Amino acid sequence: MTEPTKTTLLAFYLPQYHPIPENDEWWGEGFTEWTNVTKAVPQFRGHYQPHVPTDLGYYDLRDPEVRHRQADMAAEAGIGVFAYYHYWFNSKTLLEKPVEEILRSEEQEFPFILVWANENWTRRWNGGGHEILIQQHYSLEDDLEHIQALRPALTDSRYFRRGDKPVLAIYRSSLLPDAKATTDLWRAEAARWGLAGLYLVSMESCADKVSDPRPLGFDAAVEFPPTWTNLPRRPWRYFLRRCFRWLRPRFSHHLLRYDDVAERAMTRSEPDYPRWPGVTPGFDNTARRRRGATVLVDPSPETYERWLVDALQRCNEVVNKVNDGLDGLVFINAWNEWGEGNHLEPDERHGHDFLLATKRALRVVAPAKGS
Repeated sequence: MTEPTKTTLLAFYLPQYHPIPENDEWWGEGFTEWTNVTKAVPQFRGHYQPHVPTDLGYYDLRDPEVRHRQADMAAEAGIGVFAYYHYWFNSKTLLEKPVEEILRSEEQEFPFILVWANENWTRRWNGGGHEILIQQHYSLEDDLEHIQALRPALTDSRYFRRGDKPVLAIYRSSLLPDAKATTDLWRAEAARWGLAGLYLVSMESCADKVSDPRPLGFDAAVEFPPTWTNLPRRPWRYFLRRCFRWLRPRFSHHLLRYDDVAERAMTRSEPDYPRWPGVTPGFDNTARRRRGATVLVDPSPETYERWLVDALQRCNEVVNKVNDGLDGLVFINAWNEWGEGNHLEPDERHGHDFLLATKRALRVVAPAKGS
């Protein structure tokens, strides 16, 4: 039996809960993630929409008290790090205010990392057309400017490190024209600052081909469920519904049982390269997409807890595979993705149940005291 090791739980964190000029222009004045969340409606009998926040309400991340309450709530559940999405488009940043506020603050803040969400912003995410709102243009010159802009965060004492290396994630490494050149440049620049290096991870997201990220300069991969390439087969009812998708939008949605997705994830074979496990408390992006949304039906804290226990146990195997004497990582998708229905923050239906399930799962696999 694999000996338990210390594991850090990291929860992905969406910063789109405060207005910015660009969103005002593209989506309407005052737009935030809550705009979509509050407009959601049930698409079928028993469908839980809208998701209504309880303890924190429809918060504004410009308020530091909100971040402090989030941190207290996460820490109580055993989550150790927030993984903030970071948006960089050739010197232009978006939704950067929460992290900038953390860096300006002298208070002890919750540990964090950055996840470069390196996709174009389009209207597609909202179920609209393919109009590009802001586009990525890659170059080594931009890579250098980018990593230099991240120096205040990466060298901050509150930035989470694995060993002595700051952890930095890229959402879609497949979009980089020369990922190895980018990662080499970033490591060299970090070394110039006096850092021991960077711990770079590549997300296994979207429908990208899954392969060993180490030849591209990454230390490991990260599961990002629900993993579209590993979803269970759709039931026959799905194909019957799809026949009517142009008559009513609700027939266009992809419906899968949460339990089936979790079971499939727990029986997924491990690759021969290091891949840190990931879990999700649910998924339902009908708040964002009026057509073609994906819904994991009936997510439950009980199944989530089993899935997280399994991920924590698999994490031990990854630690042994890496064999560097450092702690393991497990990622939760997500802390506050309300528009995609995957959030640990309390809501009207489940209250604190997913947070309590997180805490229980950690107890199950916790290293014995004194070991």
